[in-house]
Amino acid sequence: MGSVADVGEPELEGGLKSVASALDLLDCFVVDEELGVSEVARRLGVAKSTAHRLLTTLCSRGIIEQSLSTGKYRLGLHLFELGELALARIELRRRSMTLLEELRELSGWTVHLSIAQGADVLFLERLPTLRGMQVMQEYRRRWPLHTTSSGKALSAYDPEAAQARIRAGFPVFTPRTIHSEQQWRTELAKVRRQGFATSDGELMIRLASVAAPVLDHHGISIAAISIQGASEELGQNMDRQVRLVLAAAKRLSKLMAQRRGADD
Repeated sequence: MGSVADVGEPELEGGLKSVASALDLLDCFVVDEELGVSEVARRLGVAKSTAHRLLTTLCSRGIIEQSLSTGKYRLGLHLFELGELALARIELRRRSMTLLEELRELSGWTVHLSIAQGADVLFLERLPTLRGMQVMQEYRRRWPLHTTSSGKALSAYDPEAAQARIRAGFPVFTPRTIHSEQQWRTELAKVRRQGFATSDGELMIRLASVAAPVLDHHGISIAAISIQGASEELGQNMDRQVRLVLAAAKRLSKLMAQRRGADD
C-alpha cells in the first residue's frame, strides 16, 4: 500500500490526499479485525499523529469505531449501513433474487451471484444452505478469479477480467489451484466450449462449485450464478446442477435484457 502525505495537502491525481489516505486506511481492515494507531501508521507510511487524526475523523462519522476494551480501531456500523444500501440499490441483485431462491430450493446447495472486480470475483449475494455452509471453511465476499467457478465463468466471457488476473498472477490455495497463465487460458477455453465452469478443491479442499455466466447483448459476462457444495456430493449429480445453473443464468440474462429494452 502506497505512502500518503499529511492531511490538508493539495490534490493527488484529481482528489484530495486526505481522501486517498482515508480510503487506504479502510483497506487496512480488509484482513485484520482491529488495528492500533501505530500499525495503521506503519501500513500507510505516515506519522502516528496523521494516523490518529484520520482515525478520529472517521470515528466521528461512524465509519471507524474504537473498542472500549482494547483501545484499538475497527470498521464501524455506519459503513455496514452504507454497504447494505449499496447492495440493495444494485439492479442486477434485485432482479436476481427470486430465481436465486428457486435455484437454492431446486439444487439444495448454497447459491451465489457474483461479478468481476479487477482480478477478483465479488459475491453480491449468497443464499446458504446448512450442508453448503459445512464445507465452506472461510467465507469472504472477494476471492481471486482463478480459484472459483464463478471467476472462471466471468473471465471466459470478459477479456478484461481474464487479463487482469494474468497481470495479478495466480496465488495458490490448494494443490489443485490454477497456477500459470497457460493453465488459465486452457481452462477459459474449456469454459467457452461447454458454456459453464466448475471448480473442485481449487480454493478449499472438498469444496466444489459449478457456475454459468450472465451475458449482455454483446456476449460479455455481467455476472455469474453458481451452486456450491461438497465435492463428493455435488459431483454425484453434476449434470443436473449444470442444467439448473445454466437455466438460471439464461433467465437472468433475459431479465436484464428486458430491463435494458425498457430503458431505451
